[in-house]
Amino acid sequence: MRSASPLLIGLSAVMVAIQDDMPLVLVTRRGSEDALPFGPFHPDKHRTFDLSLRGWVREQTGFELGYVEQLYTFGDRDRETPEATLAGAPPHSRVISVGYLALTPDARPAEAGFEARWQNWYRYFPWEDHRNGRPALIDNQIAPRLFTWAAGKELRLERAKIAFGLDGARWAEERVLDRYELLYEAGLVAECARDANLAEPDIALGEAMASDHRRILATAISRLRGKIKYRPVVFELMPERFTLSALQRTVEGILGLGLHTQNFRRALDKTGLVTGTGAMETGTGGRPAELYRFCRDQAISTGAPGLSTPRRSAD
Repeated sequence: MRSASPLLIGLSAVMVAIQDDMPLVLVTRRGSEDALPFGPFHPDKHRTFDLSLRGWVREQTGFELGYVEQLYTFGDRDRETPEATLAGAPPHSRVISVGYLALTPDARPAEAGFEARWQNWYRYFPWEDHRNGRPALIDNQIAPRLFTWAAGKELRLERAKIAFGLDGARWAEERVLDRYELLYEAGLVAECARDANLAEPDIALGEAMASDHRRILATAISRLRGKIKYRPVVFELMPERFTLSALQRTVEGILGLGLHTQNFRRALDKTGLVTGTGAMETGTGGRPAELYRFCRDQAISTGAPGLSTPRRSAD
C-alpha cells in the first residue's frame, strides 16, 4: 500500500494597492520569476492562519497587513510545489495553499533589505485591461490559437467564446480565473510548458509567476471585481480624503473597464457611502474638485452595498 504524501499547509497573500489609477500587487522574487508572499503554517508555532500570514508577509516584505480576507484553498493534486522546500518538507510533499486577499491604500516602496516590490497586475494579465478599448491581443493572438485548439470540440469552442467575449459574446470582467485556466489548458501560458516539461508556447501571454501564483492572483482579481459591486471594499484602497474622479478611476482600474461618469455618480449618491468634506483638491493644475470621505460607521451599521459599475456605452 502506497503511503500518503507528506502534507504542507502554506499561506499566500495577494496584497493590492492603487497608484496612479493602476492596480498593483506586491510580489517577491523566486528564482527568475515573480511570486506572491508565501510561508508555511506550523501548527506548533502559529496560533492562527491570520497571525501566521501577517508574520510571513512582514518577514518577507516589511509590510504590515491591514484589511485581509480568506480567498480560497488551493489543494489540487499534482500542483507545482516548490513551496515545500521553504519549510524543509520531505520530497514529494503535497501543498495545500490557503490564499488571502489584502487591501491597502499605501503603495509605498518596500524598505531597504527586502526584495518585495509593487507590480502592475496587468503585467501578468494584459488581456484584462479594457479601459482604452478591447486589447488587440485578444483578437489578433489569443482567439486564433484558441480556435485552433478547440477545432472540432464544441465544448472547448463554447468555453473560449464565453471566456474571451468572442463572436459577439459579452465580455464578463469577473471571469479572470476562467480565462487564465483556459489559456493554461490550451498550453498558451508559460506555466503550462514549465509544469509539463514542454516547449515554450510561441507567444508570451503576460509574465509567468512561480508555482501556481498567477492562478491565485487571477482568483483574487476575480473576487475583487465581483465584491466591489456588493460590498464597499473599494474604500480600503482609498486615502482618507479623495475626489469622486479618483474613486471612479480606482474602480475602473480594478474592473479593467471604462465607466459612465454621470451614471456612476448618480448611483453613488443614492448609496450614502460618501460625504463631502468641504475642502477642495489643490495643486493639480486643473479645476478644483471637492474632497470626499467614506462614511465607514454608516456603512457598517446599515450593511451598505457596493458600487454600481455602469459601463460606457462603447464597452
